[in-house]
Amino acid sequence: MPKVSIIGSGAWGTALGIALARKGNSVKLWTRTEEEAQKLNEERENTVFLPGFRFPTRFTPTSSIEEALSDTDLVLLVVPSQMMRQNVQYLKKHLKHSVPIVSAAKGLEVSSGKRMTEVISEVMGRKYRHNICALSGPNIAQEVAEGLHSVTVVASKDEAAADRVKQIVSTRCFCVFTSKDIVGVELGGALKNIVGLAAGICDGLGSYGNNAKGALITRGVAEVTALGIALKADPFTFVGLACLGDILATSYSPYSRSRHVGEELAKGYSLKEILDSMPHKAEGIETTLVAQKLARDLKINMPITEQLYRVFYENLAVKQAALALLTPPTEQELAAVKESQSRIATEIKAPQKVRLGRLSLNGMVGSPEAV
Repeated sequence: MPKVSIIGSGAWGTALGIALARKGNSVKLWTRTEEEAQKLNEERENTVFLPGFRFPTRFTPTSSIEEALSDTDLVLLVVPSQMMRQNVQYLKKHLKHSVPIVSAAKGLEVSSGKRMTEVISEVMGRKYRHNICALSGPNIAQEVAEGLHSVTVVASKDEAAADRVKQIVSTRCFCVFTSKDIVGVELGGALKNIVGLAAGICDGLGSYGNNAKGALITRGVAEVTALGIALKADPFTFVGLACLGDILATSYSPYSRSRHVGEELAKGYSLKEILDSMPHKAEGIETTLVAQKLARDLKINMPITEQLYRVFYENLAVKQAALALLTPPTEQELAAVKESQSRIATEIKAPQKVRLGRLSLNGMVGSPEAV
């Protein structure tokens, strides 16, 4: 069976490791310290980030990067987005041969505005570029660890690389689709956290219901799609698993970090208090900063992103932001939505792009495989 290296011992990295080890893969989970590796091996459970899920026999935490990467067939990078560059620079010194390298992080680099696969490609160099992929979808770590049915997308510009990853990562409970739209898949995974934060605020205020939340999510999909189109992503990706599916999971799951942060803000807690109380990283805060800058630079109207930016970085009151988010859209916003719809309609009419798979479960070309 394949050997899998997971860089990052948070909830998502641990859940992926558990799922892949149950399949029979040999999984090495790299930790930053010997103390953490020892604790995980002794307890056979990640009591900090993913309590309640026992490690399978073939799941081995280690603080040795050499051991973690030895003869590996796949590297999964499951680290906070702002730490991706540093981690890739470190592992590059120890990776002895070209293997698929998959980003499972959902964020954008603040300093550059780049997607994670762009960061990985920049650090790893030309030799590895055809092997770089992104994994994203409606994947709540607790549900994947529990063995509940989950579906995800592996995207790469190289179709063969995505297929290789699919073969290793697919399980009976973790169904994988592939896509060549790596831009759209990564943007969907990162920007969904912004919509999830807004949905959490809607829930936390207690004075709005699911009607308002449904309208807010729809509004969020529209603005994320508009930014994606401006960045040359396939518009169909944003009505598939990697965006709409992920937004729904993030906006409704009680395990969602973004939704939790939004709820707690609406209840009156400060952002610092909320983040200090969480063992996990809330990627959406920094993603909001990057997305707001991209939107302004590209002259894209993103009202949800703009209001959350003002909450996080300009001390706008949450209730004031909510009023702006839950009022009818402006003419400018409606025009942006119509432009996105027009682009999608043009895509549908193009004969070379009419494929039944385009509007299938994943919203993109590709078929699932579970083994």
